[in-house]
Amino acid sequence: MSEIFAHKEHHVDFCVVGGGLSGICAAVAASRHGAKVALMHDRPVLGGNASSEIRMWVCGAHGKNNRETGIIEELMLENLYRNPNRIYAIWDSILYEKVRFDPNITLLLNCSCNDAQMDGDRIVSITGWQLTTQQKHTVYARLFADCSGDSILAPLSGAFYRYGRESSEEFGEDIAPKQADKKTMGMSCLMQARQLDHKVEFIPPKWANHYTKEDLPHRRSNMASAGENFWYMELGGENDCIEDTEELRDELLKVAFGIWDYVKNSGDCDADNWELDWVGFLPGKRESRRYVGDYIMTQHDVRSEGRFDDLIAYGGWTMDDHNPAGIRTKEPPTIYHPAPSPYGIPYRCIYSKNIENLYFAGRNISVTHTAMSSTRVMATCALLGQAAGTAAAIAVREGLTPRGVYENKIRELQQTLMDDDCYLPFRKRASSSLILRGKLESDGCGVENLINGLERPIGEEDNGFWGDKGCSIHFRLPKAEKFHFCRLVFDSDLERETVGANKGEFHPMASNIALHNSPYHVPQTMVRDFTISMKQNGGWKTVAKVNENYQRLVRVPLDCTADEIKISFTETWGSDKIHLFSLDFI
Repeated sequence: MSEIFAHKEHHVDFCVVGGGLSGICAAVAASRHGAKVALMHDRPVLGGNASSEIRMWVCGAHGKNNRETGIIEELMLENLYRNPNRIYAIWDSILYEKVRFDPNITLLLNCSCNDAQMDGDRIVSITGWQLTTQQKHTVYARLFADCSGDSILAPLSGAFYRYGRESSEEFGEDIAPKQADKKTMGMSCLMQARQLDHKVEFIPPKWANHYTKEDLPHRRSNMASAGENFWYMELGGENDCIEDTEELRDELLKVAFGIWDYVKNSGDCDADNWELDWVGFLPGKRESRRYVGDYIMTQHDVRSEGRFDDLIAYGGWTMDDHNPAGIRTKEPPTIYHPAPSPYGIPYRCIYSKNIENLYFAGRNISVTHTAMSSTRVMATCALLGQAAGTAAAIAVREGLTPRGVYENKIRELQQTLMDDDCYLPFRKRASSSLILRGKLESDGCGVENLINGLERPIGEEDNGFWGDKGCSIHFRLPKAEKFHFCRLVFDSDLERETVGANKGEFHPMASNIALHNSPYHVPQTMVRDFTISMKQNGGWKTVAKVNENYQRLVRVPLDCTADEIKISFTETWGSDKIHLFSLDFI
């Protein structure tokens, strides 16, 4: 008898399981560096916890000018440009197009990975069931990355992993519990409200929980506000946060509707004109399985700034350890243990100790529970995904395993990440030999900073070039040479907490929607229009003209031979000054 359901096969270099921000960045990074990629995701939309289905804030490193760049910044700037009113359908579409229209990526949505074929300690292929088409999809690849959050490839492949909290004695972590246990941080079903110009009523469902002020001792002072996202509506840390997800979802919906009943009907929250607009029926998870890599990062590594020789990403969120009881506890729902920002995360934490061809990125990397309480936030996870995808492309090209990249290509990996505008603390990007052979001149200030390898303000050092609108930068060589492209890093205002936002809103997407909601906009510091010209026969010939730029990292194809190049900056998105951090020619 023939098989009832169709079965499709895909043959790629690199297969990513999970399409949250880490999986998106892994797939896109690998593709851009030449790998053929498949991305298998079990939901209809990409983004994971950041998607319209869950709507968690994308958080990252604290501190001045520590915002994450690279692909995650590219996505955020695209959203500022195209989605000023923070509509989730548009955000979903931005994530979708970044993957779907990449010619090197095969996107498998609504496809749940449920099998892995092994050859010793190597994954040969994975198989998923696609609900919408009732088809099986088997993906054969040289390398795999688990960015699924719950680490589905761990039980399927036999990869080593950890679950729960280590004892304080195992790694000498003073914020860990005395005894090891299976408790984790919980999950949340979030909700959003909208402010209207008239009073609205709310009738709760009969099955909703009932709350009083005494039940919520650590509630926010104003639960009906634009900046509230109800993150503390959390359960599951005392359960199995994979096996018990469906039951926990049911309980979380009782919590959500009960909390909104309290907001609307208790008289404590000044919420007459607020209406419940959306409730998430898919829980957003904070913690479950964590893989074991060649290195397990601990609380001590975080506190000592993670100055690893093989660092490939960074964190900077506090060690934000949620109480496993979630909303059921009368204690504070979380404890914010201090962490430096930034601190480095090593490459050895993103590939498996015992499965030869397995990467992972996101909240499931090789860390203890205490370190994970900081590394788990989504902007950090996106950096980890970009690092994994970039490393995979190098491994494919060189015929290496993930461990082989560590042993042979770690410096190339770091340089490539910095070339792609990923900030690596305590490292400098190397400028090209072409630009070092020539001389930069300008009527602006700080032109020498453009080749110092530091592409953002750090501490008190600006590390940038400043000029008036209309200024130019000249690059001269002793003799004519071939130019393939120009690389520029502009100022996207890494401190943009208030780009068009209401007071208290500084995240890329809204929580509650205020009546008079100010739209977001492209950072005013961004260079909008510029022209690149070459000296020819005593005059200037335009070789590239860029208008309506809104990205921080810009690569402009040139394909010309010259001994003098001029870049003229004509317009910004609002600033009177031109500000950029890097200029390079390749």
